[in-house]
Amino acid sequence: MKHRIWIFLIGIFCLFTWLAFRCIKEEPVKFLIPKGWPKPHYDFSKNKLTAAGFSLGRKLFYDPVLSNDSSISCASCHLQATGFAHVDHDLSHGIEGKIGTRNAPGIVNPAWNKFFMWDGGVNHLEVQALAPITNPIEMNESLNHIVIKLSTQLSYRKAFKRAFGDSIISGQRVLLGISQFLVMLNSSNSKYDKYIRHEKDGKFSVQELNGLKIFRKHCGSCHTEPLFTNNDFANNGLKVDTSLKDYGRYSITHNANDSLKFKVPSLRNIEFTYPYMHDGRFKKLSEVLNHYNSGIKSSKTLANELQKPMQLTAEQKTDLLVFLLTLSDKSFLFDQRFSYPREKS
Repeated sequence: MKHRIWIFLIGIFCLFTWLAFRCIKEEPVKFLIPKGWPKPHYDFSKNKLTAAGFSLGRKLFYDPVLSNDSSISCASCHLQATGFAHVDHDLSHGIEGKIGTRNAPGIVNPAWNKFFMWDGGVNHLEVQALAPITNPIEMNESLNHIVIKLSTQLSYRKAFKRAFGDSIISGQRVLLGISQFLVMLNSSNSKYDKYIRHEKDGKFSVQELNGLKIFRKHCGSCHTEPLFTNNDFANNGLKVDTSLKDYGRYSITHNANDSLKFKVPSLRNIEFTYPYMHDGRFKKLSEVLNHYNSGIKSSKTLANELQKPMQLTAEQKTDLLVFLLTLSDKSFLFDQRFSYPREKS
């Protein structure tokens, strides 16, 4: 009799454990819009966020199986501790040591992005991963082959079942999973954000306040608060690299008015996302400030905001630099939710 009771109790325990697991895995991931921020551009109704979907996306993001020779993952060029940017090289590196033509930019607040890539060649987050995956210099892979490789792994069949209700692996589901991870890479807890929220540890120094004023006067029209980008394209007066011959947005639209225009990047976590510009030509923020202060090259499509040099003094440049450091969000850079998945599948 006691034996039967124990079997019954164990069965009840297993049932409740299974039910609890079902609740946990199906729990929606909370996407929070910070107070005062605009509405995200991403349409969540078509890809409902779940804990299982997010977990799958993170697993895919860190897995080199997405590349042809299984040597490079998304994280290889987008490191969390550096704002999901690529700081090791001025130009991104792909399989077999192949060198790309642009610097891999940081990933931050992608739910608000209307365009992706330096030239805006991708206009939807759910297909953004296709660009590096299929690029012969980067990952040189196809979705069909990725599906074949993932289908041989029990851990992935289980992960897809948890995320989508069955173990069928498809190219679309791969992209949806990656998107669920990417869309959560949100940074909104820097010292600047705490200053805006009037929090105690967000109090600005005199130097930071001066830098904020300078920023709003000279930089804010393109790097618009609170996202610190206007999600547009601009010619920021860089001298054309004759070896790369990169004309930016023009390569997509073939409109002469888009020549030398590149996507305006967010400045959030700018302290860690070096090197700077589409080709990584500047290694330090001071070099960037010097460019905008006195190094702009005039051309037909030069942004109107840059027609006149800033002409900042050395002290003003220092104040502006100090302000830019307040955009660093350590809680984002070290958030364990976005780190390499170490849990057992």
